Amino acid sequence: MNTAPPLVLASTSIYRKALLERFGLPFVTERPEVDETPLPSEAPPETAERLARAKAEAVAARHPGALIIGSDQVAHLGNEVFGKPGTEARAIAQLTRMSGETVVFHTALCLHNAASGRSQLEAVPTEVRFRVLSRDEIERYVATERPLDCAGSAKSEGLGITLLEALRGDDPNALVGLPLIALARMLRAEGVRLP
Repeated sequence: MNTAPPLVLASTSIYRKALLERFGLPFVTERPEVDETPLPSEAPPETAERLARAKAEAVAARHPGALIIGSDQVAHLGNEVFGKPGTEARAIAQLTRMSGETVVFHTALCLHNAASGRSQLEAVPTEVRFRVLSRDEIERYVATERPLDCAGSAKSEGLGITLLEALRGDDPNALVGLPLIALARMLRAEGVRLP
């Protein structure tokens, strides 16, 4: 019998929830109340890693015996960051800027054991090379998929895959928002049996 501690996903992202459901483990979700503003002179990968840890730790106080999963993703081209656009106009502007470029989607993952205080932190970058996109292609994509809640405005798990030339990374799930290969390794280190 698997007597693993309760599992909490410190996120209300429907994408992360759907990915975690693939493990077949019971879990609950909870919104972490964390300010996601980058710190001055903080590099994009550092922002993602700090926020993944902060999200897990923010929820831990309400779940003292649980394993808490925090994750954050920052899409960037050099030091230029592409967040969740929120509006069609911003999504079009982001995709116009990324057209023909290689953008790094830096996904950080933290598994925090609220009972022991131990945290495991790992970053999983994915390089995404965008095709050269016409204004018409971008506008049709944004109108069809409405990627307004997605960092970088391109949902690779949906129609956004048609905007890309290539992907390079260790885990395709990281691009969607939750690196499952790293998470499985972390959970096993905490005694969770998978599969």
